[in-house]
Amino acid sequence: MKELSLDKFEEAYEVVKEVASETKLVYSDYFSAQTGNKVYLKPENMQLTGAYKLRGAYYKISTLSDEERDKGLITASAGNHAQGVAYAAKCYGVKAVIVMPTTTPLIKVNRTKSYGAEVILHGDVYDEACAHAYHLAEERGYTFVHPFDDLDVACGQGTIAMEIIKEQPLVDYILVPIGGGGLATGVSTLAKLLNPKIRVIGVEPAGANCMQESIHAGKVLTLDRVSTIADGTAVKTPGTNIFPYVSRNIDDIITVEDEELVVSFLDMVENHKMIVENSGLLTVAALKHLDVKNKKIVSILSGGNMDVITMSSVVQQGLVMRDRIFTVSVLLPDKPGELSRVSDVIAKQSGNVIKLEHNQFVSINRNAAVELRITLEAYGTEHKNQIIDALNKNGYQPKLVRVGI
Repeated sequence: MKELSLDKFEEAYEVVKEVASETKLVYSDYFSAQTGNKVYLKPENMQLTGAYKLRGAYYKISTLSDEERDKGLITASAGNHAQGVAYAAKCYGVKAVIVMPTTTPLIKVNRTKSYGAEVILHGDVYDEACAHAYHLAEERGYTFVHPFDDLDVACGQGTIAMEIIKEQPLVDYILVPIGGGGLATGVSTLAKLLNPKIRVIGVEPAGANCMQESIHAGKVLTLDRVSTIADGTAVKTPGTNIFPYVSRNIDDIITVEDEELVVSFLDMVENHKMIVENSGLLTVAALKHLDVKNKKIVSILSGGNMDVITMSSVVQQGLVMRDRIFTVSVLLPDKPGELSRVSDVIAKQSGNVIKLEHNQFVSINRNAAVELRITLEAYGTEHKNQIIDALNKNGYQPKLVRVGI
């Protein structure tokens, strides 16, 4: 455990300041009220490259020799580390090759290219991209910069903890996302060096909890598969080099479901006007899982690189889950004026119709019944139930169906 010392973190802190913003904590009235704690957000989504990964990549590359850098750099990444390496390589004037999974959001691919890096798309998940990057490194002589299983990279990421404790020295809890474990290693190790009383909680997607499973087993394990919308933390195997640090310094690991990330996205947009990617929302979703009160808690928002198509989908699903959009099916006679009468019932309850689908073929007797599917916007669950009750009272017997916008 001697490799990551306080002196090493202090050195990294000075180096990282050359490129990274010191993202000031944002006090959240909303999440504080929701949880009964004092909640602060560490907005690493506001970094130049849109994520904390710039810290570790830049510090790691600063420790390389001129010969190692001149060979060209290569890495594998689902996007944020890719941009960090690409930007750092540009600062040093050296070549960067980035292997990214084919599922990587377009915004991350394009931004990586914008920093001058060569992008190769390979594999469906990070682990497959990483294996290909190692192959290319051996074949072409590139210097590999691992996104998380590297102590120098983890040290650079740990500078986040230095900033948190400088600004909020009495912090009780730090929540940190875990993919492969580099960020968790740096933050938890430095936090414990500075104040062993700070509890550092890791947060993983339930569908990609490789670190949690590994810690339970006492050794690094590989998941058979990963399935999560948090693409930045969709990792099958945590880092072996950093595993001992996580095992020692992370106090607990919380897992959250994808559905929780969806509603957390809405919370961040509506209450803080910030775009945070799904992996960055892990610590926000985890707030309600902490059974504590009156504590100072910092949630690290690890990144904000989300493409607009994903954003649109998450917003839509979030509105559905919050009962602010719903669809009902009603049967009515195929006679003039029936649509107007249904609309009148909805209008009196201040419901907003988004879409109508009229199906005349639900029954062989059109005079007896045709189906009308109505997609509506409501203020929430109470308003939704109010509209449904009104339709029932007017004899329409509405049935909830899956929303399709």
